[in-house]
Order: sequence, then C-alpha cells, then structure tokens
Amino acid sequence: MAGRPNRRGLSTPPADDSRAIEPVESETADGTPVPRGKLEEGTALCLSGGGTRALLYHVGALWRMNEMGLLPRLERISSVSGGSIVAGVLGMSWHRLEWDDDGSAVNFDPLVLRPLRAFSNRTHDIPAGVRGFFGPRSTAQEYAAALARQLYGQRTLQDLPDRPRFVINASNLQSTALFRFSKPYCADYRVGRIPNPQFRLADAVAASGAFPPFFAPLALDLRAHRVVEDEGNDLRFAPYTELALLADGGVYDNLGLETIYKRYRTLLVSDGGGKTEADPRPAKDWLRQPIRVMKILDLQVRNLRYRMLIEAYRSKQRSGAYWGIRSDIAATRAAGVLPCPLEATQKLARLPTRLNAIPALTQQRLINWGYASADAALRAFHVPDASPPEQFPYPRAGVG
Repeated sequence: MAGRPNRRGLSTPPADDSRAIEPVESETADGTPVPRGKLEEGTALCLSGGGTRALLYHVGALWRMNEMGLLPRLERISSVSGGSIVAGVLGMSWHRLEWDDDGSAVNFDPLVLRPLRAFSNRTHDIPAGVRGFFGPRSTAQEYAAALARQLYGQRTLQDLPDRPRFVINASNLQSTALFRFSKPYCADYRVGRIPNPQFRLADAVAASGAFPPFFAPLALDLRAHRVVEDEGNDLRFAPYTELALLADGGVYDNLGLETIYKRYRTLLVSDGGGKTEADPRPAKDWLRQPIRVMKILDLQVRNLRYRMLIEAYRSKQRSGAYWGIRSDIAATRAAGVLPCPLEATQKLARLPTRLNAIPALTQQRLINWGYASADAALRAFHVPDASPPEQFPYPRAGVG
C-alpha cells in the first residue's frame, strides 16, 4: 500500500532504489506500440501468483471489491499462476454476472466463489506430476487437462469479455520475455502478435502456472496461427514463431504488474505470493540447491516489482492500492478494519505455494484475510468514502 512507512513489509523504499526504472512503453488495443509516458486514467487490477493459497486470498479480495461495486470499473485484470486460475473463472463468467444498481454482481457466489472453492478441495500438483512423469503427456498438459475438467471446459480466450481486458501472463523460456494471453491477441514483444487467438483458456492458465522445473514447460504449437510482425520484433522467425515453450508467469513477474504498469494510472495489486525464508543449512545437492537458487531469484524479482510500484505511488506517478498476504492490517490508515491478528495472518501467509487441497476452515480464513486486507487498503487509498464491512464473509472462521 502506498503511504506511511511501517515495520511490517509495507515500508516505502528509498528513492534511489527505483531511480533507474523508467516508464515503459504502452500499447494500443491491438498491441501496437504508442509513445512512452501516455497513461490512461482507467483502473487495472493485478492478481499475483502463489498457488491455492493465493487463489483463495484473491477470492476474498474480489468478494470485497464486488461489494464495493469496483469490478465493473476495471479496465484490465492482469494475472499470474494462482491468480490466473481466479481470473480465468471470473473472465469466463463475466457475461453471466448480474449487476445491481450499485455495481455489485448478485450471482458472484455461484459463478465465481463456489467453483474456485471446489477446485481448492483437491490436490492438483502431485497427480499431474505423476501422470506427466509416467504418461504420454507432459505435467503441464496434465495440469491443463485438470483445469479443463474442473473449471473451464473447452472455453477459449474468445469467451473472455472485451471489457475488462483479461491478460493471463506466462514466461517464454525461448525469448526470455513475457507471453501474454488475451482475447484480442497473444503477444511476445520479441516474437510478435497472434490476433484473435483460439487457444483454450485451460492451456493459457496452465502455462501461467507451469512452475519450473516440475511443471514447465507447456509447449504451445503456433504453426496454425498467423504471427503479425510489429516494429521491434527481433525473433520473428522459426522456431520462435512455430512453438512457444512457456513457464510460470512468475518467472518474469510474479505480481502480474508489467502489463498494467505500462498503460494505466490507477493500479490495484493483490499479492498472495510467498516468501523465501532464511535457511541456516541450505541443501547442497545438485537437485535441491538449484530449486533454492530459483526461489531466491524469484524473491528478488518480486521485491524489485514491489519497490517500483511503491515508489510510483509515493511519487504520484500512479495511484491505487496494494494489499499483500504478509501485510499488517494494523498499519493501515483505514478506520474500522476487521480483527486480523498479525500472528494469525502470518500463519496463513506461510502456507506452502502449491496446488494442493486446503481444508474448508483454512479456505474460509484465507478468503476472510483477502477480504479484510483488500478492504483496508482500498478504503485507505482508493475509495476513502466507502463504509467499513460489518463482519467477515465467514464470521465464525475469522483468520485463525
């Protein structure tokens, strides 16, 4: 969250931490570049990665945003990994959401909440890994198949709405750039654009969550698709235009910030990501040591994105609000925040970053925590006139 420094992970970094970060290039509706610095006044939302833990945390945040009538005001929703599971369900259901006069979807519960809670009742990473290791399909393909069976069916990117624009982010292991799935186009700024893509929503979400080394890569066949060349595409030739080898979007940007920071002035960021803790005896073997190194690299990328965002809030280059699963709700300026003891919320934040089954009570607590932290941040920095909530979505569960 932008604002006062505090001791619980919300402190504003020194100005020189972000001094080298320049405004990045934006794009028009079809993906072609526009001059730097021309930001739109619309509001965009990020849903970070973080497995099933982040999924449920984001559900709580969306629950509160829905009550506040904020969802129809969004121009773009950018997501990564666990956040992409949520975005995919919200996006495919958008046309069926029924809005009241205050801008709240009255059927958010059956269309968004219930399917995602049902998905969180089952473990997905180990079964997909086993089937991928012993079967004809890769682990990422097995994960995509599970997503299709349980959430998305055969829906494609063309089943997403025109507004808000949903952008599902993956990392291209070949080009080293972000691969963006959306309804009007898929794009890698080094390879080119695919207009009106027909890829399955399940494949896009699976690519966004294909965490290396066990789930990545998801191989996306591009040969049947027309790749449009834009100025600056330095890899518009085979094999880059024929096959994309994609991994978790968090490899490039775990907040999903890149595609909204480029374009919009008002940024809302829901961060359910984990944290790599200190370890006095890190593994030394060749299998586990690279995993530890990857986690450290991921932590540094996430910290840099966070610092860029907070500095943009501080300098008034951007407005909006940030809320994180590791934040201290007591440090916000909002009045009437829900009771969320730091010890309890930190316990939720330490849940593993996996696609595993989560017990019903813990699901409720994660949703409650996402609801409460989003409420506090939004009322402190984005909609200060909003009334505080009377209680948690699941009052008996609290946050622990």
